[in-house]
Amino acid sequence: MSDWKPKRFWTECAVVETDAGCTVELDGRRVKTPAKAALIVPTRAMAEAVAAEWHAQKKQVDPVSMPFTRSANAAIDKVRVQHREVADMLAGYGDSDLLCYRATHPKELQDRQSAEWDPVLDWAATALSARLVPVAGVLHQPQPDAALAELSRRVHALDAFQLAAFHDLVSLSGSLILGFAAAMNWRKPDEIWRISRLDEIWQTEQWGHDDEAHEAAEIKKTAFLHAKSFFDLSV
Repeated sequence: MSDWKPKRFWTECAVVETDAGCTVELDGRRVKTPAKAALIVPTRAMAEAVAAEWHAQKKQVDPVSMPFTRSANAAIDKVRVQHREVADMLAGYGDSDLLCYRATHPKELQDRQSAEWDPVLDWAATALSARLVPVAGVLHQPQPDAALAELSRRVHALDAFQLAAFHDLVSLSGSLILGFAAAMNWRKPDEIWRISRLDEIWQTEQWGHDDEAHEAAEIKKTAFLHAKSFFDLSV
């Protein structure tokens, strides 16, 4: 595998407003995405976050250290060109939402799921006009058509940048409802992430700490919190 990385070639990095939004210029040359599209983002705050990443690069460009740039690239090169497919996929989480599948035992876990997850479903019933119904066990049971239709409508209404962030909020938490809860500031993102990890936290309490699992969870948490930040910068 090659260790080659592009070298920093610019001196000045600036945010520039355009008719379509904001972009970043390196010594007067506008940044492009990997697919060679213009990297134009919807808000100045997002452009400033992208510009800060480019400005922070040293002798070599390290894409791993540029999460906002990578998210903007994904929104433009991937989500924008297949918006309907991405939205359909995310809306599908509603019919098998993490929050709806409850343990059949032990009672302590059942009680904790009810205490942590019922308030989110209650919030969704009001804020999203979508009441999902919890069930016992892991066998799929269809959710109300009206609720799923409303959730799908809301997902499809997101623009490409919002949807790129929303993709990670939903896929990392395993819950369409928690994705909306994070996007709409139901609670702090750290708390929403913890709620999504309830079952894993329970298992750790019963069986002990696993370093590898913890490290993997922390990576996902970082990605989840970044997705929330990117969503906020898109509006």
